[in-house]
Amino acid sequence: MAHERGYHIVYREHEINHCPGCGHTHWYIGRIMAECAFCQTALPLVSSSMVAGGQTIRTVNRRPVFDRAEHAFAA
Repeated sequence: MAHERGYHIVYREHEINHCPGCGHTHWYIGRIMAECAFCQTALPLVSSSMVAGGQTIRTVNRRPVFDRAEHAFAA
């Protein structure tokens, strides 16, 4: 529930949005995130929950997993 998660900063279209990191108001707008043009602070769009069924954050570990120490070194 929204009241349980606390204060949640989001980028709102058609409003002046001040960056919480630097205070500027210039943004690069994507499909689900807005990024400050000055300090690169990223905020989710308030409308991103309506894009493609909601906002999904996925973490992928791209590092190879080695069983033995000798496989970790290049030949």
